[in-house]
Amino acid sequence: MGFAGGVAAWFALPSRWEWLTLLCGSLGVALAAAAFLRADGRYPYGRMALCSMALMVAAGCAVVWAKSWLVGTPAIAQPMVPRLNALVLDRFAQPAEGRIRLILAVREPGSGRAIRVRVALPVRADHPGAVEGAVIRLRARLMPPSPPRLPGGYDFARAAWFDGIAASGSVLGQIELVTPAPVETNLAGTRHALANHLRTLLPGSAGGIAAAFASGDRGGISAADESAMRDSGLTHLLSVSGLHVSAVVAGAYGLALRLLALWPWLALRVRLPVVASGLGGLAGVAYTLLTGAQVPTVRSCLGALLVLAAVALGRQPLSLRLLAVAALVVMLFWPEAVVGPSFQMSFGSVLAIIALHEAAPVRAFLARRDEGWWMRPLRHGVMLLLTGLVIELALMPITFFHFHRAGVYGSLANLVAIPLTTFVTMPLLALALALDLVGGSAWAWWACGQSIDALLAIARWIAARPDAVTQLPTMGAGAYLAFILGMLWLALWGGRVRLLGLVPTVAAAVSLALLSPPDVLIPGDGRNMGVVSEDGRMLAILRQGRSSFTRDAMMEAAGMAGVAVPLDAWPGAQCNGGFCRVTLHRAGRDWRILIARGKALAEGAEMTAACAANDIVIAQERIVAPCRPRVLRADEPVLYRTGGMALYLAAGRITTVAQAQGQHPWWRAPSGWPEED
Repeated sequence: MGFAGGVAAWFALPSRWEWLTLLCGSLGVALAAAAFLRADGRYPYGRMALCSMALMVAAGCAVVWAKSWLVGTPAIAQPMVPRLNALVLDRFAQPAEGRIRLILAVREPGSGRAIRVRVALPVRADHPGAVEGAVIRLRARLMPPSPPRLPGGYDFARAAWFDGIAASGSVLGQIELVTPAPVETNLAGTRHALANHLRTLLPGSAGGIAAAFASGDRGGISAADESAMRDSGLTHLLSVSGLHVSAVVAGAYGLALRLLALWPWLALRVRLPVVASGLGGLAGVAYTLLTGAQVPTVRSCLGALLVLAAVALGRQPLSLRLLAVAALVVMLFWPEAVVGPSFQMSFGSVLAIIALHEAAPVRAFLARRDEGWWMRPLRHGVMLLLTGLVIELALMPITFFHFHRAGVYGSLANLVAIPLTTFVTMPLLALALALDLVGGSAWAWWACGQSIDALLAIARWIAARPDAVTQLPTMGAGAYLAFILGMLWLALWGGRVRLLGLVPTVAAAVSLALLSPPDVLIPGDGRNMGVVSEDGRMLAILRQGRSSFTRDAMMEAAGMAGVAVPLDAWPGAQCNGGFCRVTLHRAGRDWRILIARGKALAEGAEMTAACAANDIVIAQERIVAPCRPRVLRADEPVLYRTGGMALYLAAGRITTVAQAQGQHPWWRAPSGWPEED
């Protein structure tokens, strides 16, 4: 917990002076606690805990700072459209979206620096030889990784910094094969061949989900079905992580244990759990490598290996100590994962499960007793539902903070979907693949497809329920911290003192109930903007555009679902070819907002007078004429420094992207050449 706090503090604090202050302060507290412990023997455990916590905070801050300095990759300086010779490092097919994503190693034009870039290639422009290890020639439009469009949005630039990605973009025209890939068997080729094989045998989203389970390739799932899985709380099944790795490891362990037990000579001379743990661990590692060894999968594999080690040593396989060791191992290698939703949801769900099953009332409820044959399965069914509800409640603040939305019926959907996936779909998938080697697999593929269709039917039915998804505007960091601290207190303490964790949790829940959306949203490139109605149910945007990315980001920040309306359809909006003017009534006064619709701006006295007559002026380009609106001017120079803005007019508050970025090395202001909408 202290190590994670140090990592999170490094991301939250704005500059290196604050990071150094945290390091020095933590080390000072540790030294003071150690000195007092030696001088005075009273309260030894409390002082040891204080010393250890301070050292862990310092270690967390130092490790993530060091990793940022060692592996962080600066973005390209500006947008460019170069011709490149590139080595293909990785390839991800996304047939449902009609494109292929490539990770390429190239030389940055101008500087000659070796960088990695991520580009999207339309399927129509694909070349069959563009696989891992091949050298290709292409023309691409490259952009620096984008910071959040709006406060609270996803930070692509931060993720790219730690992933070693210097640019992203799209391929223009056809690609040429310069040097074919070496003819050799590799895991990447096996993974792609397996995914294509599954999508051929099981067409549609069923094949895409089967490929996701077996190879980690999610590209074959349609957007509608992926949305249904997300809204029903089942999207975690599409990412190869704890559930899938655990199913593979547990299946290999159980199968090995039972097969080896059939050999009496071995069973009498060897501890079979140790051998079975080793075989289960090998199966987990092989599955992790086959599915691409993504960070969530590797993290889950490490946790599974620790559980197997505990089983082999005869220790309790699931405990808070083991969870802490697994989290520490992950944070040492990937400290940046602490601030991401995957780490928080994975360890949060396991922590909730352990805390629930270690509670005295639950242990008493599950204790063995003389009863009818049907009572024990019934109690386990009730416990499974209760576990799903507890996990749903524990993860809901995390999903609200990162995604601004959460499924309401996720625990009910998971009650059926998790056993279906673990005990039916994945065993049938493994059996069908094994039968492919000897023949007679048609029935297994049919059964596997039926089970995946049942999973999709559950997701679609749950997602279609009224109010299946709750959406909220951007949650503040203070409320989220209160949630985390309250839930950690509830999970880590025992007895009645545990209930004190309800105080910050309830306070944070009340603050969520009082959340209100921003009145005006201005993305960092200034090309678009959104106005939220007074009741928070309608969003009017300046441009609809071909891409929905910016529009979706604004609706997400406002906590809305549905379709945004054009700004010129807003009641009372006055628009011409160059400008729109809207009036918002907030906090007992009218706020007049002037928005430039394009790059051509009025000049001289006309623009000066227009600025003076309005409270807020928004423009994509720099306003050359003197412009002094009564409250805010948001043109290119201002947005370059601040990034996207959210304006809360009634509260008189402005939040910006820059406020959460500080001096972290991945932060760069929005480019002067914004992406097309």
